[in-house]
Amino acid sequence: MKKIALLTATFFALATLASAQMSMEKEKPQRPSPAASAQCKFSDGKTIKTDYSSPRAKGRKIFGDAADKPVVPYGQVWRTGANEATTFVTDTDVKIGGKSLPAGNYTLFTIPNADKWTLIINKKTAEWGIPYKYEADELGRFDMKVSKTPAPVENFTIAFDQGGTKCTLRLEWDNTQATIDITK
Repeated sequence: MKKIALLTATFFALATLASAQMSMEKEKPQRPSPAASAQCKFSDGKTIKTDYSSPRAKGRKIFGDAADKPVVPYGQVWRTGANEATTFVTDTDVKIGGKSLPAGNYTLFTIPNADKWTLIINKKTAEWGIPYKYEADELGRFDMKVSKTPAPVENFTIAFDQGGTKCTLRLEWDNTQATIDITK
């Protein structure tokens, strides 16, 4: 009888804990910069993928000189999103800007400027990303092309445009688009 009572009490305690955990998860506020991801599949089935948090413009000045207090100042390393640093995963060797990058898990950073952006691929992963102190772990810095978007982009977006053996990485926010080709 004691065993049945002990088992019943244990069962009710576990059920109560599970219920409390579920209600706490429901009460968590939604992140202001929700998680997002983008993927590109090459013609041979191999993929590259990014996971990032997508901040919103909310009427703020997004890019500009530090003196203007933008969200992302020109000339400074940006984690390329919000919250945790943006991941970049490739299951195949690729070329970015003509430089080889072996298959693996990386962190993606950028340095935005008005006329060009620099993409940084870093082997240091699972980091918050800012302040940036990972120069020794960089695999490369690559020039990105910059252009204006046809219309303002409220949500920071990372996307890939696929074209056979090429995936073009595209970053868009506010009135800015930065791109770079990734090939096999």
